[in-house]
Amino acid sequence: MSETAPFSSNLHFCPLCGSVLPLPTLDSDIIPCSRCPFKRNIREHDEVVEKFILHFNAPKKKKSDTSQEMDATGVNEFNGPTVERICPKCNHDTMIYTTRQTRSADEGQTVFYTCVNCKFQDIEYS
Repeated sequence: MSETAPFSSNLHFCPLCGSVLPLPTLDSDIIPCSRCPFKRNIREHDEVVEKFILHFNAPKKKKSDTSQEMDATGVNEFNGPTVERICPKCNHDTMIYTTRQTRSADEGQTVFYTCVNCKFQDIEYS
């Protein structure tokens, strides 16, 4: 820093007042500061290389909210609340259910039923 430049900055900022310098125009080699008398020669930018590195956070693993989980053998193991409901495929009387809001908020939830016997899935739009 010197007496004439109270700010230590990169080429996009005025070293006198700290303002952001405007973008250069095609018809001039001078970039004037809009707040003070400072002027920068556009040729100062010739040797400048700017590098940007974007670091993104790793996506968080989404918890599965289905009623199916894989066991060690790779077979689906069903768990969750049960209801007495006749399976339309095998006529078993117990099914597991989950609910989801698949439509707009002023409409009812969608109920997904899964037979504990044959794993048939039935849907009820309530």
